[in-house]
Amino acid sequence: MISSPLFYATTLKLVQDNLLDLLNSCHDFENARIINSPRAVGDTVQEILGERMRECFPEGAIKDFSDSFARRAMADVAFMDFQDNYFIVDIKTHNRNTDFNMPNLTSVERLSRFYEDDKNFFVILLAEYKIVDEKIEFDAVRLIPIEHLKWDCLTIGALGWGQIQIANARIVNIDRTQSRKNWMLQLCDIMDIFYPKEIAKIEKRISYFAKVRAFWQNR
Repeated sequence: MISSPLFYATTLKLVQDNLLDLLNSCHDFENARIINSPRAVGDTVQEILGERMRECFPEGAIKDFSDSFARRAMADVAFMDFQDNYFIVDIKTHNRNTDFNMPNLTSVERLSRFYEDDKNFFVILLAEYKIVDEKIEFDAVRLIPIEHLKWDCLTIGALGWGQIQIANARIVNIDRTQSRKNWMLQLCDIMDIFYPKEIAKIEKRISYFAKVRAFWQNR
């Protein structure tokens, strides 16, 4: 479990409720151009939270809030609590009207390096919405440290070292009692299975292009 007061049940609920109220109070989401573009919704949520997320926390709860990150960085926003725990937040949006969505979270290698420091936390902010009468209505905002996501709703994508993904954004299973140690050991078990499968795929591709080479050499 996370010892930071920010993730005690009552504080977490307060922050999540405040975030939900903030998004639902913004008139930007009545714009047809934004409504019809999931990317525009995501960019608008990120912009709003970058400007105003800090005010959703209890006064004095966080410090060093920042939303200045490059597009390919792990974080969209980041902050510290007063125990000097460092939280980087990856903002994701999910349209409940869609059937399937598989959002990327982070590289297994980048996360493994980041989590060598016990005071670092990678947090997903998941804002879920639906379109009602040509208007976006947010019905849930959840702050989820990645180690609280159960592995039965995650998968690994074949990008770089491997990309942690939510297998289906309609199914997000959370266990807030799960320890980082157990979660990371499960990640290692999963990668022990994942990499040999990737090696087998590469070997098949090497074999295929050996045949392609032979075909062209013999023409």
